[in-house]
Amino acid sequence: MTQTSLLFLVFMTMLYKGTSIHIHNHKGKGVGVNWGTQSTQQLPADKVVKMLRDNGFNKLKLFEADENILGALMGTDIEVMLALPNKMLRNLSEDPDAAASWVDAYVTSYSYPGGVHIKYVAVGNEPFLKSYNGIYLHCTLPALRNIQRALDHSRHGSNVKVTVPFNADVYYSPDSNPVPSAGDFRPELRDSTIEIIQFLHSNDAPFTVNSYPFLSLYLGDDFFPVDYAFFDGANKPVKDGDLLYTNVFDANLDTLLSALSKAGYPDMKIIVGEVGWPTDGDKNANIQNANKFNQGLLRHVLSGNGTPLRKGVIDIYLFSLMDENAKSVAPGSFERHWGLFEYDGKPKYELDLSGLEKNKDLVPAEDVKYMPKRWCVLNPDAIDLDDLPDSIDYACSRSDCTSLGYGSSCNHLSVEGNASYAFNMYYQVNGQQIWDCDFFGLAMVTDEDPSDENCLFPVMISYGAAVLLHGGVSDTVVKVIWGSYMFLGFLLLYI
Repeated sequence: MTQTSLLFLVFMTMLYKGTSIHIHNHKGKGVGVNWGTQSTQQLPADKVVKMLRDNGFNKLKLFEADENILGALMGTDIEVMLALPNKMLRNLSEDPDAAASWVDAYVTSYSYPGGVHIKYVAVGNEPFLKSYNGIYLHCTLPALRNIQRALDHSRHGSNVKVTVPFNADVYYSPDSNPVPSAGDFRPELRDSTIEIIQFLHSNDAPFTVNSYPFLSLYLGDDFFPVDYAFFDGANKPVKDGDLLYTNVFDANLDTLLSALSKAGYPDMKIIVGEVGWPTDGDKNANIQNANKFNQGLLRHVLSGNGTPLRKGVIDIYLFSLMDENAKSVAPGSFERHWGLFEYDGKPKYELDLSGLEKNKDLVPAEDVKYMPKRWCVLNPDAIDLDDLPDSIDYACSRSDCTSLGYGSSCNHLSVEGNASYAFNMYYQVNGQQIWDCDFFGLAMVTDEDPSDENCLFPVMISYGAAVLLHGGVSDTVVKVIWGSYMFLGFLLLYI
C-alpha cells in the first residue's frame, strides 16, 4: 500500500463515508495474499512458497517480478498476479519492445505446463494516487496496451489478463449525497479511468481496487463508529434507499459499482487487490482488531452473500503475507505491520482461511534459521548519557522502531527501554555485528532476552553475510574476525 492510500478514505467522513467495489462471481472459494519483499532480512523463497501451500493459499499477488520467487513457484498450482512497478510505466508506454522483452522474460519464460500459473499482469500499482500529481496519468493506458499486445503476440493473451490496481480515491460519493448509490469517478480522473475500464472490459480483464477500512479509523475516530469498520453488524447502519450498509467494506464496494454503472459497465469484473488490518504502529492497530477484521472479512467474502448491490463470492487478496520492516512509514508507522505472519513466518494469531471459523491455525514457516540469541541493550554502567538521544535517533533512522510509537506494542517502555529497543533493532538489522552494538560506549551485548509480555525484542533470521558470521560459528570466531578488521585498520593508518 502506498502513501496516499490514506486519502481514499477522506470522503468516507460523509457516509460514514461510502466507497465501494464489486464482486467477482466465481466458483473457487480460495483467498489470495500479497507477498511484499521490502524487508532487511527475508525468508528464502522456497520456504515462503511452502508456507503458502501449507496454509492453502491458491492466489498470490507480487509487486514485481522476482526470479527467485518465480523459480520457487514453479510446479505449484498457485495462481499468480505479477505486477510491473510504476517506475517502469513511462518506458513501457513509449517502447513496445520493452513491453515485449518484459513479457518474454517473466511471462513466457515461466508460464507453461509445469511452470508458474500466471493469471494476471498488474500494470503499475495505484498509479492515479493524488500524491503522484498526475505523472502516471497519461502513460498508464499506453503501457497497458503495449503489455496486452506483447501478451497477444506471445499467445498468452487469452489466459493471462492485464489489470491496473487502483486506489479507492479514484471514486467518491459527493458531500451532498454521501451514499454508495451516488458513487462516481472523480471528475479530474474520470476520462482517464473510464478509458482504462473500456480497455480492460474489451479484453475480458478485471478492474482491481485496493480497500482499507483501517485507514478510516486512522484518519479520525469521528469519521464513523468503530464497529462500522468490522463485520459484526454496526449499531447504526447506513441506509441508502432500500439498502442497509453495516460495514465500510461493503459501502466501499458498492460505491465503485455505482460508479461503474454510471460509466456503462455495471457487470465489470472486480478484484480487491489489497485489504487487511495491521497489528502494530497505531492505537487501532493490534492483534485483536486484525484478527477480528480479517476473520470477519473472510467469513463475509467467501459466504457468497456479497454486498447489498451484488451477490457472490468476492475475489480478494489479503494484505499482507508477512511484515516488511523496510517499508516507508510516511503514511504511518503501521505500514510495517500488515502481515498475517511475523518477519520470520510465525503466525501472529489464529485465522481460518476457509471463512468457516473452525479454529484452524495458520501454519508457520518450517526450518527457519536465526542468528544467535543475543541482544544489544543500554549499558547499565554507562555514565555520560549526553549522546543518548542522538544515538537512539540514529539507530531508529537505520532500522525499525515503529513499535515504540504512540499506541504501539512497545510504547510502555521506559527511556532506558526505548534506548535498548532502538540499539537492538539496529544491531539485529545489521547482522549482529559487534561494532554495531557500541554507540560511544552506551550499548552492550547480552544473552538475556529483554522482551516483556507485550514488547518483543526480536532476534533476526540469518541471511547473506549474517549466515557467514553466525551460521553455527562461535562467538570466539566472530571476535577473531573483528580483531582482524581492527588490525588491518591500524595497519592502513601507518602505510
